[in-house]
Amino acid sequence: MLKVGLQLYTLREELEQDFEGTIRKVAELGYSGVEFFHYFGRTAAQVKALLEETGLVAVGAHRPYDAMLNDTEQEIRFNLEIGNRNLIVPYLTEEQRNWAEVAEGLRTIGEKCKAAGAVLSYHNHDFEFTEKVDGQPAFDYLFEAVPAEQLQVEMDTCWVYYGGYDPAEYIRKYAGRLPIIHLKDLKKKEDGSPETVVLGEGEANLAAIIEAAASAGVEWAVVEQDFCSRSPLGSVADSLNWIKTYENQGGSIHV
Repeated sequence: MLKVGLQLYTLREELEQDFEGTIRKVAELGYSGVEFFHYFGRTAAQVKALLEETGLVAVGAHRPYDAMLNDTEQEIRFNLEIGNRNLIVPYLTEEQRNWAEVAEGLRTIGEKCKAAGAVLSYHNHDFEFTEKVDGQPAFDYLFEAVPAEQLQVEMDTCWVYYGGYDPAEYIRKYAGRLPIIHLKDLKKKEDGSPETVVLGEGEANLAAIIEAAASAGVEWAVVEQDFCSRSPLGSVADSLNWIKTYENQGGSIHV
């Protein structure tokens, strides 16, 4: 049964204005966990106290590749202090996408995480599927080049779909190496570009994704909406309402 978290990037403007108040609202909505991307100047002790106050679990943290590569010990130390073991590389710039070098860097970071009792994961966009290495998607190349004990998968199912692949099939392919998925929906605009939308308002087969994830042993489904056409807080509330409805219909997810 999947647990439900929220990637706080969706509420980045609200967090900048009122970090503590926004986190409290996420808990009030009914999310069980949060995935960080920035701490807005708060210390690890302050973040930990806020999590203890709200009862939210620190599911993971998206941290820049350069920071993870150059300040690995500091990143690990901060996150372990707040109660988060999952450090996640969220994105690579075009300049960083030398895939052999990235694989080497992830092996180095992953080994340091493992030694400290943390876990390194990599979060995809669509370019890991459209860019190829030796004829296969860069996504598959990375996870073949770096062993599972050094690198886990955080699969953004929406971007797998937009990249031209079946998210449910990819979940099954990486079963056992996939503790967290991003549960996200989108629809394609007239020009083919993606628009992220509230769960249930787009094209993704969310039911197939959830059931595949539950069967694959995924622990957390993390809701994220990169850009919201209406209130971000209202959007994440509406997405959670979709999940509650799906749960009430017998879906393998629990709010």
